[in-house]
Amino acid sequence: MELISIAPERKHMLSRLADRLVPAFGQLTVTADEGAEHLPAGIIAANHSSTADPAVVLAALHRLGARPVVLAAAGLWRVPLLGRLLAREGHIPVHRGDPRALRALDLAQEALEEGRHILIYAEGGLPDRKDSAEAAPGAFRRGLARLARRTGAPVIPLGQAGARRIVSGSPLKQLAGLATASVRRPRLHVHVGSPLLLKDDEPAATARARLAVTAAWRTAAAHAAGTTAPPTRRPPAPLPGQMPPGTGDSESIRPTGTGRDSRPSQRDAQAPTAH
Repeated sequence: MELISIAPERKHMLSRLADRLVPAFGQLTVTADEGAEHLPAGIIAANHSSTADPAVVLAALHRLGARPVVLAAAGLWRVPLLGRLLAREGHIPVHRGDPRALRALDLAQEALEEGRHILIYAEGGLPDRKDSAEAAPGAFRRGLARLARRTGAPVIPLGQAGARRIVSGSPLKQLAGLATASVRRPRLHVHVGSPLLLKDDEPAATARARLAVTAAWRTAAAHAAGTTAPPTRRPPAPLPGQMPPGTGDSESIRPTGTGRDSRPSQRDAQAPTAH
């Protein structure tokens, strides 16, 4: 399988759809560590808590000017319409427990070499919980660290919160949540942390990546809960293994150093706050 060359206006349809649809189901805001709102090409590592969070993450990244190639479970390619869209846009199926899983890393490396972003869920699946509460990311698989060390690409930690209030629990509860989300309009928040360079061995690199994503998730969860998130202070010089943020075209997103969220869309500003 190879990445498919697609006309630019058709390549990012999934990201554009997410950015248009997500505000109908919740109030999405986005923050970033100071300077991290300009995403360098690299590996975006996000926590995975709900079948709704990929759309939330894609919508937030679209506002930041990033339209990533997504690594996702191969079973999604069998879903009518969605599977065709994933294949057409060059997203990458992951065949877990199959020799073809290694091919996914090769395709991800090719995308990174083309200067694109890769979105990866290092937990490798959803948490086995029925409630809609937030929880810290689970154990990470080593594929993220393996890809980062192979390519030298920065890892951009991303935390999302609130998606479980759209979809979580049993199939019946998920359908009910999706049907009522447009009325409840729960708070959704995505926070982007400062990029990391993972040069450690795989176990250590995996642990560092999980800590960074967990820190981003804690900030996102605080915003989604309507509490004041602790300010993120940027050190005067990069820490070992940490790189300064890159530059790129993006919309203005407020850094957490201001102590304020990014402004929601006009529709969000007019909608009642859901608790």
